[in-house]
Amino acid sequence: MSHIIDWYQTTLASGGYPLIVLLMAIESTVVPIPSELIIPFAAQRAYASGILSMPGIIIAGTIGSWIGATIMYWASRAAGRPLVLRYGSYFLVPEEKLHAAERWCSQFGSFGVFVARLLPVVRHLIGIPMGIVKMDFRWYSLFTLVGSGVWCTVLVGVGVAAGNDPALLKGDMHRITLWVVAAVAALGLLYYFLVHRFMKPAQAPKL
Repeated sequence: MSHIIDWYQTTLASGGYPLIVLLMAIESTVVPIPSELIIPFAAQRAYASGILSMPGIIIAGTIGSWIGATIMYWASRAAGRPLVLRYGSYFLVPEEKLHAAERWCSQFGSFGVFVARLLPVVRHLIGIPMGIVKMDFRWYSLFTLVGSGVWCTVLVGVGVAAGNDPALLKGDMHRITLWVVAAVAALGLLYYFLVHRFMKPAQAPKL
């Protein structure tokens, strides 16, 4: 973890906003790059050095999220459900994950796109069922942009809070790791209480 964080902090100085856009676009596909790492550290660096601006980070993160989500939508829409079911496992989307995402969509409808952008796991998958059912792309884009903007704003707030930690400003990797672990734990709880029960297969009633 420390090596990844070190690489990102070093590269961020030269990559700036385009790097944030690229990483957030990748994060919104099936590649497991956590936005909880990308945005807060950019915000923390902006707070400490002033090289980047908070609004710029939010905009870059939102645009990147939309690009990745758009790729997922159109790829799934073009492929169709049978092809996604057949080959999805090769792209880290096994059949059970697709079924779970479809259950999420049936539970929340189009508004589920907005909600999904705020939650772990489903945020990476929501474009697949929405592409398959051919949801109006304009509404899909709107919900994706708004949800991603809210999520990036929350993560920037986390980064600013981290920037107020003197140990982080001195590059204390132990403290940085603690922040990341705490964020993952919080998101894990959020996933369990708000997502897990809606994505579980429905059980047949006992006779």
